[in-house]
Amino acid sequence: MAGQRDDTGRRTVAFVLPIFDEAGNIDRLHRTVDEVTSAVSDRYHFRFIYVDDGSKDESLARLNALADSDDRVTVVELSRNFGHQLAVTAGLDLVDADAAVVMDSDLQDPPRVALDLLAKWEQGYHVVYAQRRSRQDSAFKKATAAGFYWLLGKLAAIDIPKNTGDFRLLDRKVVDELRKYRERDRFLRGLVSYIGFRQIPVPFDREKRQAGSSGYPLRKMLRFAADGILGFSVAPLRLISRIGYTISLLSFAGILYVLGVKLFAPETAVPGWAFIMVATFFLGGIQLIMIGVLGSYIGRTYAQVQNRPLYTVASVRTGLGAGASPRAPVCR
Repeated sequence: MAGQRDDTGRRTVAFVLPIFDEAGNIDRLHRTVDEVTSAVSDRYHFRFIYVDDGSKDESLARLNALADSDDRVTVVELSRNFGHQLAVTAGLDLVDADAAVVMDSDLQDPPRVALDLLAKWEQGYHVVYAQRRSRQDSAFKKATAAGFYWLLGKLAAIDIPKNTGDFRLLDRKVVDELRKYRERDRFLRGLVSYIGFRQIPVPFDREKRQAGSSGYPLRKMLRFAADGILGFSVAPLRLISRIGYTISLLSFAGILYVLGVKLFAPETAVPGWAFIMVATFFLGGIQLIMIGVLGSYIGRTYAQVQNRPLYTVASVRTGLGAGASPRAPVCR
């Protein structure tokens, strides 16, 4: 793997860290990542790309203070909150290194695992993804995550590893290829699986959030799950046809039953409106569900053909020391 090396012959690795209202975590996060990476600083030159995704707290001020004190730090300020996946995309668009490590900023992804990712990368793997062996989350979140991955495994047209997040190392080849994919409703772990190359998991135990609150409440979790399923599967569209066929068969069976009663046992036929109303509401509900599924795909298509930039950058603050160089982010 030919790569970019600094004056000392070290290869460059960039950490991409999306930030949204994480003022209480930033100093601890940077200190922890710096301590972990210092153990292999003789082999790698590290850069840290923090993407502020429209934070409303003091996150941006903390990040700018980091940039003042550490010339390896680049701070990308997005003009508003675009969401976790687009914040990661903005960071990856700025990467100019041999590899990128994507990691959440809440310290639930232990930075020490990055050393294991680097070790696998040195063995020739292009994607090394951290796979959760255990997680310290609520029972509800564990159950919904398990249900999501089970459903995704059943519906997705590609194999997306279970119990993974966006915590992973991407070789420069993969980063360059990923930049070609500019879909708006992004599910990055699915895109990385779709791209291919040599991939391998590294199991780890996920820790508790150190500070702040989750950036993924139930509403966002459901939307994110929809992005994963709708972005990599047309199974819901096929399901519509199957439901239609099933209802048609049931309706045909109902017609045969009514005809049989009329012909062979007319005295048992009791006129009533309950069955008709129930059947009408049932069919109406099925039709609305089908229209909703179609609308989800059509809405994604509409948003994509508008061809608007994925995000807008308000500012980029890059340290000019230690071999770092300013570069404008890609906004396509």
